[in-house]
Amino acid sequence: MQNLYLDVSSLDQRSVTKFALSEEVMMEHAALAMAHVIRARFSSDSSILIVCGSGNNGADGLALARLLEGDYLVSLHIPFGASSPLAHLQRNRTEALGLKHAPLEGEYDVVVDALFGSGLNRTLGPTAIEALVFMNQTNGYKIACDLPSGLHADGTLDKHIFHADITVTMGSLKRGLFSDAAKEVVGEIIVTDLGIHRRYYETPSLWKILEENDLSLPHRIHTSTNKGNYGHLAIVCGEKVGASVIAGSAALRFGIGLVSLISNENVTVPYELMQSHSLPSSATAIALGMGLGREFCDDELSVLLDNTLPLVLDADIFYHPMFTKLLKRESIILTPHPKEFTQILRVTGLADIDVATLQNNRFTYVEQFCAAYPNAVLVLKGSNVIIGTGERFFINPLGTVTLAKGGSGDVLSGLIGALLAQKYTPLDAALQGSLAHTIAARRFDKNNYALTPFDLIERISSL
Repeated sequence: MQNLYLDVSSLDQRSVTKFALSEEVMMEHAALAMAHVIRARFSSDSSILIVCGSGNNGADGLALARLLEGDYLVSLHIPFGASSPLAHLQRNRTEALGLKHAPLEGEYDVVVDALFGSGLNRTLGPTAIEALVFMNQTNGYKIACDLPSGLHADGTLDKHIFHADITVTMGSLKRGLFSDAAKEVVGEIIVTDLGIHRRYYETPSLWKILEENDLSLPHRIHTSTNKGNYGHLAIVCGEKVGASVIAGSAALRFGIGLVSLISNENVTVPYELMQSHSLPSSATAIALGMGLGREFCDDELSVLLDNTLPLVLDADIFYHPMFTKLLKRESIILTPHPKEFTQILRVTGLADIDVATLQNNRFTYVEQFCAAYPNAVLVLKGSNVIIGTGERFFINPLGTVTLAKGGSGDVLSGLIGALLAQKYTPLDAALQGSLAHTIAARRFDKNNYALTPFDLIERISSL
C-alpha cells in the first residue's frame, strides 16, 4: 500500500529545508518524468500541444516543452501568461528556443494539460473553459500534469474538466485523485519523484491506497485440521433468500469451514449451505441485513444477537431501530452503499444529507463517522471503496464497472464475513475481503456487462 495526502505542499517545503532541494530542481524532475512518459509511448516527430497556466503547474509544462523540443513537434498555448517566478524563468527558456504562445487549432498526437494541477481553488473562467473544451475534443492522447485541470484537491469536479488518459502526479499520491467522480477523468495514475526517493520525500499518513499485492488469501497451512478450525459463519436469512444464498456461497469459497443460514421457515438453499432456525452454538461470526426485510421481529433479532460475536452488517439492518444499539458492539463491520451511508449518518445524528452531497464529500463524512464510532470498521462501497476505522483510512481503487450488478454487495458481505469468522480482525477482514472482491471482478474475462454474482464467486477460487 502507498501513502495518500490531501496536500503535498508541506512535503515540498520539507524537501527544500531538510534535503536542500530547490523548487527548480523539483520542477525539472517533474518535467523529466512527463517527458519519459511521452518518449516511452510516442515516436519522435509526433505533434504535442502543451497548454500551460500562469503558475508552477504551467511552469512544469514549459519545462517539459523545452525537454521535448527538437525531437517532437511542440506547440505551446499559454493563455494567462506567466505569473510565478519559475513560470517566468521557464517561459524565458522556451522562448530562447523559439517556442512561443500559439493559438488553439489543429490536431495533435499528444495533448498535455498543465493549466492548474493541484493549485485550482476557484471556478474556471471562460478562457480556461475554452482551452479545456478544445483539449478534450482533440483526438490526441491526453496527459495531465499533477491533477487534471478542473479536479479540485478534495476530489470534486468543476463543470468543465480535462479528461486524461494518464495523470502524472508529482511527489506523492493525492487524495483528490481517488474520489468516485475523479475515477472518470484521471486515467492511469503515475507517481514521479522530485529529486529524492519517495521514502524520503513522504511522511507518515493516516490515509493509504491499497494495491493488488496487498491481497493476502486465507490459504490453509496446517495439515491436521477439520472444518471446525476454519470458522462458522451464521447468516440471518430474511425475506429475500437469494441475498443470503449469495453471501453464504461467497463465504464458502473464501476459506470458511461452515456456513449456516438462519431462517424462520424452511427455505430451499444449495446443499452445501446448512440451515437452522436458531443460532448454532459453534458460530464464530454473524452476517446480518442482506435481504432481511421484515422476516424477523425485534424480539427474534434480539435473541439472535444476544452474544458478543463479531458482526457484518449490510443493507436492511441500517434502517432497523436496533441498528444504533448494534453500533455499540466492539467487533462490527458496516458495508453500506452511498444511499445506505446517508441513512447511517442520519440515524446517528451526524448529518442529514442526500447522496449527491455525500459523494462530493466522501472523505469528510467517512472521517466524521469513524471519529464518532472508533470501534466500527466502515466499508463505504463505490468506484473507489473507502475503508475506515478510528483514525486509519484506506482506499481500494480497484473497483470496476462489472460490479454494478445486483448481488455484488452480497458477495462482498460473504467474503468479509468468512474472514471475520476465521478470526481475522475486523479491519483485516474488511481490507482483504474488499481486495478479493474487486480483484476477482477485474479478472472477469467476458463482457463487462455480463458479470453475475456467481461468476464473481467462481473467480474467488482462482485468485
